[in-house]
Amino acid sequence: MARRKIVAGNWKMNMTPSQAVALCEELKDVVKSDSVDVVYCVPAIDIVPVVEAVKGTNVEVGAENMYFEEKGAYTGEISAEMLVDAGVKYVIIGHSERRDYFKEDDALLNKKVKKAFEAGLTPILCCGETLEQREMGVTMDWIRLQIKSDLVGVTADQVKEMVIAYEPIWAIGTGKTATTEQAQEVCKGVRDCIAEMYDEATAEAVRIQYGGSVNAATAAELFSMPNIDGGLVGGAALKADFGKIVNYK
Repeated sequence: MARRKIVAGNWKMNMTPSQAVALCEELKDVVKSDSVDVVYCVPAIDIVPVVEAVKGTNVEVGAENMYFEEKGAYTGEISAEMLVDAGVKYVIIGHSERRDYFKEDDALLNKKVKKAFEAGLTPILCCGETLEQREMGVTMDWIRLQIKSDLVGVTADQVKEMVIAYEPIWAIGTGKTATTEQAQEVCKGVRDCIAEMYDEATAEAVRIQYGGSVNAATAAELFSMPNIDGGLVGGAALKADFGKIVNYK
């Protein structure tokens, strides 16, 4: 069965609530698609207005982060239950900026993945290597370690429903994009890793995105690769051009 493409915008720390609503309005007609799942992953403060703004459209809303505890004395954190209640369907887990700036490790991310599933959210789990790791030739070793550590105790049925995003850290926001061949090679490596951990059926079902300076010019070629099922889009998700990425064909 052909996997359905998924294009998710990661807004990062951009857009005030009023700007977010205006962007939703600007994008409304250009992101219409019958063949691609479209997701806006937005800052926590934008979730409620964006959920309202995309009602009745083909767009789903995602969060950029969550905590693994249900509630309690965790100042500044947001729970999976809060996200679900607000109308969120997806959540980014383990973005390289979270791993790097906020020192989130694989043990923590594993708890987040499991909590997301428990709450009924679809995780978009990120993995990726630094330029130094790529130059040392350990890209796949590193990414396999991330995937295996982040999915401890996660079932095959859960993995079939999730999204994995491969984002080479050296290509995020730098304007550098991995070549189509590099992106395909790693996304295939991720799928092979899932097949080893689970089985072929699970590996065939899981959707794997490429992220890292995806734009209107690069999307069609990247998304035509057999193991790339869409994109996790940063800067280009904040402009009308995002519609050209969604409707890349």
